[in-house]
Amino acid sequence: MFSVLESQSMSEVRRLSLGDPVLGEAEKQALCAVIDGGWLTMGDRVAAFERAFAELHGVKDAVAVNSCTAGLHLCLRATNIGPGDQVLVPSLTFVATVTAVLYVGAVPVFVDIEKDDLPHISLRDADAKCTPRTKGAIVMHYAGYPVDLRAWRSFADARGLTLIEDAAHAPAVGEVGRWGNASAFSFFTNKNMTTAEGGMVLARDASILEQVRSLRAHGITSSTLDRDRGHAYSYDVTTLGYNYRLDELRAAIGLTQLRHLSRWNARRRELTAFYIEALDRHAPEVFLPFRCPKETAAHLMPVLLPPDVHRETVMSDLRRRGIQSSVHYPPVHQFSYYRARFPAPALPNTEEFSSRELSLPLHPALTDQDVERIATTLGDEVHKACTL
Repeated sequence: MFSVLESQSMSEVRRLSLGDPVLGEAEKQALCAVIDGGWLTMGDRVAAFERAFAELHGVKDAVAVNSCTAGLHLCLRATNIGPGDQVLVPSLTFVATVTAVLYVGAVPVFVDIEKDDLPHISLRDADAKCTPRTKGAIVMHYAGYPVDLRAWRSFADARGLTLIEDAAHAPAVGEVGRWGNASAFSFFTNKNMTTAEGGMVLARDASILEQVRSLRAHGITSSTLDRDRGHAYSYDVTTLGYNYRLDELRAAIGLTQLRHLSRWNARRRELTAFYIEALDRHAPEVFLPFRCPKETAAHLMPVLLPPDVHRETVMSDLRRRGIQSSVHYPPVHQFSYYRARFPAPALPNTEEFSSRELSLPLHPALTDQDVERIATTLGDEVHKACTL
């Protein structure tokens, strides 16, 4: 968000935000229909959203939850990862990837990324960090670019590990959601589709998905809707569960958004291709990861600034010229809490990448002209910084 003073100083310039949700009349009508119907919690719309999401990803079923963080937690719980177990995790990720490991009492083991042009969790480093206590691995499809899922599946099977996909950045792309034992998706406001807050879980094994379904609602054996309709009159509690349910309002928005997701992803890919061409012309000093992707949801547009360029200065100058930017991500292993509890060896590739990474605006409302302006402006600021 831009401040009021910044808005006044940039009144003649169109402000370009990092990632705007696409919302309109269809979402308003969907919300009104829920309110008029009078049923607000898990009901027919949640079930329809689950079916539609599963179909889009080529699987039989899905379970809606109130966040991707909740989804990751339930993926770990339902696959029997618990106290004392070690889980291989990337440090180049949002902290929730690691938080979920702690929720089940397991120990995160931080793994480096492959390299600057492939900032995915490294198979080689993961293999070196396995111990007899290692029970699982979480791979994160950074920026919307799927990791090599077949290679990770082979690695997990050879070592008897549970493979979890953090698919927060990568809905409806490739084989994401089909190779992990379980996968969690995000519908947070800055994602490729949104329900404001919300998430979805997929799993290879139907029994895992049924555990997730039970765990999201206190471990109760019948739903409120079943009891309201007279299909059940009481219930049992069979496990320690959580209140991770998705409501009908968010599901209604999700159903509306889901209809456009493939088209929005395609537009993101078009914009990414235009970024690559424009940055090559205007900012050749900037390094581009994932230059030749085979498939992507194009959630983020990450670039690496030259090593001698002060990133905060560039970000401030971009903001002054009406362009928002961000950093994805500060390494989790360097946060104070994790440094104190889980001292980790240096992750040189992760630390180098994170120190230079800059995320540029990317969302379907951008035009080709917007991308040209961003590339030109970034090139100007980088050239200026290099000559200081």
